[in-house]
Amino acid sequence: MSEGKISDGKIIEQRGLFFEEFEVGSRYLHRPGRTITEGDNSLFTTLTMNTQALHLDAAWAATQPFGQRLVNSMFTLSSMVGASVAQLTQGTLVANLGFTEVAFPAPVFLGDTLYFETTIDDKRLSSSRPGQGIVTMTHRALNQDEVLVATTSRSALVWCAGAAP
Repeated sequence: MSEGKISDGKIIEQRGLFFEEFEVGSRYLHRPGRTITEGDNSLFTTLTMNTQALHLDAAWAATQPFGQRLVNSMFTLSSMVGASVAQLTQGTLVANLGFTEVAFPAPVFLGDTLYFETTIDDKRLSSSRPGQGIVTMTHRALNQDEVLVATTSRSALVWCAGAAP
């Protein structure tokens, strides 16, 4: 390749998976992990108009059972799902259909590093939308000590290969 010239080689665009590429039982590890900062928590909490003192008021939170501020659970949920996008649904998602069984079995504290993973639970072609299929997956977030801190089941409508506009 000469200086200033764009390569004539293979072009690869990052995308998620088409319906046919999802394999039931596969587990995807989404890396790198994400260390949660005070800024992350404060910004998300105020942007979403959540004035819960447990997220914002360090002095008050110190008097509560965990003895410190907790990371907003909706930030944890959003990060958990968001971490999967580049690997699974970037450019192949038609729509999120829903989330079930959302749980936060352990708290997330400022300074925790979260690691995310997704397991493919089921898939089927859509009966009403040709060229699209429904994939059901479980997202999980674990902290730096491998403690499960969040989980949810998600159904997503994705394009089949060759059907995307």
